[in-house]
Amino acid sequence: MIGPTLGIYFAKRFTAAMLVVFATVFVLIYTIDFVELMRRAGDAVGASTGTMAKLALYRTPATAEQVIPFGMLFGGMVAFIGLSRRLELVIARAAGISAWQFLTPALLIAFVSGVLVTTVYNPLATSLKARASALEAHVFRRGGVTLGKVVWLRQRSVDGEAILRATAFDPTTDTLRGVTAYVMDERNQLLERIEAPEAVLRRGYWRFRAARVTSVDVEPTTPGVYLLATNLTADEVRSSLGPGEAVSFWSLPGIVSRLELAGLDATRYRLVYQTLLARPGLLVAMVLLAACFSLKFLRSGGLAGMVLGGVSAGFALYVATKVAGDLGNAGVISTGFAAWVAPSVASAFGVLTLLNKEDG
Repeated sequence: MIGPTLGIYFAKRFTAAMLVVFATVFVLIYTIDFVELMRRAGDAVGASTGTMAKLALYRTPATAEQVIPFGMLFGGMVAFIGLSRRLELVIARAAGISAWQFLTPALLIAFVSGVLVTTVYNPLATSLKARASALEAHVFRRGGVTLGKVVWLRQRSVDGEAILRATAFDPTTDTLRGVTAYVMDERNQLLERIEAPEAVLRRGYWRFRAARVTSVDVEPTTPGVYLLATNLTADEVRSSLGPGEAVSFWSLPGIVSRLELAGLDATRYRLVYQTLLARPGLLVAMVLLAACFSLKFLRSGGLAGMVLGGVSAGFALYVATKVAGDLGNAGVISTGFAAWVAPSVASAFGVLTLLNKEDG
């Protein structure tokens, strides 16, 4: 087995390379976002440089989270190529240490990093993203961020089952605009239709303003204000209408169960949850792919080919992950299979390649 001193040395080299790559990408994302926000700041009153810098800082972690696997891939390649360039891997092999032994520290670092990214970094990034959305709404849109598209909600309550259709949703005030609600009985027969310019979500009910109610065999009425019971909370409505990636890892199981109880589709949240659970496996797969293309003895040449091969493999894994995610989100395959298939196949490919190269 590899000794603790050599193992710690390899772990430090790998961790340093990974952090340098990630920090470089983080700063690049921050700079581009800051420049774009400064360009938009001319259209907003009171959008100072400091506010734009803070807004870019809040937004960057969520974006950088998506490139962490590539940071692991490129960091691994940089570390392994650096060790080969200084002949340290050659000396390790001459001392009887196999590739699997000096890969073990890197694999452990990748796995622990994946756990920390899922349990610590993701909740922090989503929290900062929420603060960024609120700040952006205050600076640029003052009236709140409105999703200008038709939205649908389904709910069950003491008033029966209801389907709500709206032309827009304002998450800052939890308001549906241009809303029509269809209330049905336990046999799914239409009881009444409610139309209103807006409906505001309160604790336990929707408050329709300037409502017009049409019931079966009853003349339409205009009560002005109409209350419709609901078991949905503000967080559940925002989550069902917003992107699944905006929800923290620790909040996903509860949101999934409550959305399913309310009769809403929770597929994308189950997919996000499974994807976050598979994050350590994905980072381990990236290290194995980096090793496949970076352990060649550099004196024999082919550095450009090694780098190109590693980049191509990482890109192929990214495309496979996205395709599997789209299939899972569409319900073609299960969310667990969609989240785990790409890391599993990539890990198997890396192991087989290294077995063929290192052990004949």
